[in-house]
Amino acid sequence: YQRRVRGCCVNMIDNSVFYTKNGMNLGTAFQKVPQNLYPTVGLQSPGEIADANFGDRPFMFDIEGYMLEWRTKLKDQIETHIPFRPQESELDLTLKKLVFSYLIHHGYCEAAESFAKTTNLYFFEDIPSIQNRQKVQKLVMNGQISEAVILVQQLYPDLLTSKPELLFKLQIRSFIEMIANIGSGRNQNHPYSIARLINGKEQERQKEDDQMDVDQKSDETPEGSDQTQTPNRRILEQLLQFGRELNSRNIQNEELKKQLKDAFSLLAYKDPRMSQMGYLMEPSQREQLCSDLNSAMLESHGLPRQPPLELAISQTKNCVMKMLESGLGSGAYSGLEKQIKCSLKPSQ
Repeated sequence: YQRRVRGCCVNMIDNSVFYTKNGMNLGTAFQKVPQNLYPTVGLQSPGEIADANFGDRPFMFDIEGYMLEWRTKLKDQIETHIPFRPQESELDLTLKKLVFSYLIHHGYCEAAESFAKTTNLYFFEDIPSIQNRQKVQKLVMNGQISEAVILVQQLYPDLLTSKPELLFKLQIRSFIEMIANIGSGRNQNHPYSIARLINGKEQERQKEDDQMDVDQKSDETPEGSDQTQTPNRRILEQLLQFGRELNSRNIQNEELKKQLKDAFSLLAYKDPRMSQMGYLMEPSQREQLCSDLNSAMLESHGLPRQPPLELAISQTKNCVMKMLESGLGSGAYSGLEKQIKCSLKPSQ
């Protein structure tokens, strides 16, 4: 029994195919091959065994070296056909501006100030304005949505009025945060759990509490005793009232309707965090809302919704996707993340 390793490589850039034997390239076998090829293996003799490797183990053939060779070829072709080459100083200044605008956009005030000092760039937004946006974003990321709304209304009085959908998103998020902050929602046996209240059993519990209150009036309440039950019940009632108000809005946006429906679904569980909708309560769910609010605040100052750096990255990703959809194999070598990682590697 002799183990032989046969390999097949399909080059989607020049539409060619070659085979390998024990890691050695046997030369081009086919050219101008069509798209959408599928791997097959043919066995002729009884007892033959084939073990396929689709990349979960290292290849005997140096596929990484082959890909690097083609990546270098493509890079040289692109640089050869660039009609305009900016001067090194112009390119350096452009990159600095991209980074600087990114820092300002996201409210990294201290980092932007330090960067401005070292690059001699000038702020296009007042520092107090950046700091205000930073305060608002911090409140949102901490789940303090009501406080964030109040601050926005103070700093940008007409902003949320002119953007009712954004305000509604904030209110939905506030509703979710209220659910997350109710400790009883995490305890199935708590007398004031969400499920108990929704199921209409709270009224029975209320009668029992009222009777207990009457019985205890003659007794002195020890200082520092636990009196959290009534506040918990009050919070739940406020939560449901707030939910009714949100549900009464005449919202036409289907996406917002779905968000509200998903938020309401949390009330169906005794332990919302452990439910299939528990991801809504994760801090990461605040990020997109924070970004939308930040963009709206920038727009109110006549500044772009997105920093140029993010636009450039988004456009690059879309171009690569279009290349792949069009069957251009070279798009596989244009992955932005790969290029960034390669550029960050220390020189040998």
